[in-house]
Parts: sequence; C-alpha cells; structure tokens
Amino acid sequence: MNSFHVAYRTSVTTLLLLIAAISSVSVAQDDGAASVLQRYGNLDIERTGPTIDAELAQKYLRRGNTYSNLERFEEAIDEYRKAISADPNLDGAIRNLANTYYYLERYEEAKPLLARFIRLQSSTTASLIAAVTTLGELERRDGNFDASIDYDLRAIELDSDNDSQVHIMANTYNNAGEADKAIAVYQKAIEVMPGNAFFDRSLGRILEQEDRIEEALQAYKSAAAKNPDSDFYTNLVESLRNRLQR
Repeated sequence: MNSFHVAYRTSVTTLLLLIAAISSVSVAQDDGAASVLQRYGNLDIERTGPTIDAELAQKYLRRGNTYSNLERFEEAIDEYRKAISADPNLDGAIRNLANTYYYLERYEEAKPLLARFIRLQSSTTASLIAAVTTLGELERRDGNFDASIDYDLRAIELDSDNDSQVHIMANTYNNAGEADKAIAVYQKAIEVMPGNAFFDRSLGRILEQEDRIEEALQAYKSAAAKNPDSDFYTNLVESLRNRLQR
C-alpha cells in the first residue's frame, strides 16, 4: 500500500470514528444511497430475535465496541450484525460495522452499510458527513463515477469548509477523463462557497481545457472580480481575451 492510500485510509477512518455532535441543520435525504443499496443488495443479516428489540440491540452494540477496542474485529463484526438483526435501524451499529469493514479493507461490504446509514439520518452530523464523503471516495476509487458524483456533490453541501477535498474530487474526475463531472464539482463548490476565487479559476482551467473558451473567460472574470488585487487572475482574463481576438 503506497503512502497516499495509507494517508487516505487513516484520515477517513479517523473521521468515521468521530462521535457525531448533532447540529441544528436538518437536511433532506437524497436518493443516492438507494442506488448503492440496489446495486449491492440488501444486507445479508439474519434475524435471530424479535423484529426490533432495542435493549438487546444496545447490548450487542456495546459488546461489539468492546471487541473493536480490543482489535478483535471478527468478534466485533458478529456482535454488530446481531445488533442490526435485533434493531435494523440502530444507526450506531450500522456505522460501526461499516467502519470495521472499511478498516479491514473489506470495502464492498462497507458500501451498502454506509448507504443504509446515510438513509437513516435526518440531520447533519459529523458521522453523516464522514459516511457521505467516504462512500463517494470508495465509488470514485472503483471508477463508479456515476454513483460517486452524487455523493461528492452532497459532501460539498454538507461540509462547506473542506475546500481541499473539492480539488481532490475534481482532479480525480478530470484525470479519469470525466471533465463534465469535474466541472459539476467546481460549480457546486462555487454555489456553496461563493467567495472562493480559486474555485472559479479551477473551473475556468477545465473549461478552457475542454475548449469551452467563452465559459472559461467568464469563470476567470468571476475569479478576478472576487480578488481584484490579484494580478494572477487579471492576467488570466487578459490572456484568454487575447486568444479569443486572434
């Protein structure tokens, strides 16, 4: 495993392990999770008790957490699965099982659990942001760009301070020949973080790359307007304007 994947895995795993503090911002759940659940099927978890037994489910969840802390991950998985069997909507068990699969690099097993966790959330939390971001990254990593773009755009909406992640998303799409998705990422980022001139510049660069020169010029003009003291943005505008006049 190279250093990029180690850093990637560590950062996302750390984020998934955060104990989420529920914010006051409510969000409507999109249909992106449904597509993942359809593609990967229902969770293969047999019920071993009543349809919903909240007390028993919490007991299994606590035992799973104990095994996880001891790094006895297979036993933790078993307890989390029992918890979900007792209470299919116990999002803590679903999240922790997904996190355990992710840590063990069993990504295909983590994906539907992350999708299920996302569907259960009704407010913005650190865990929701982590789940959406992680599922987008996993789908992108596997080249499932039609699925990943929905999660990536959603992640930008949920986490408006993570501008570095925006560039990672866009560059991944652009390098994979998915320029339209890279453009969509920057357009969403500009909508959510309108004061960031570098997003406009980055959007303009990809538009220029795609020979969409008039649109690129407008993006550069927008960047220059947001940062009028920057010669860099002004020069971009002048250079492209001169190119159009040739």
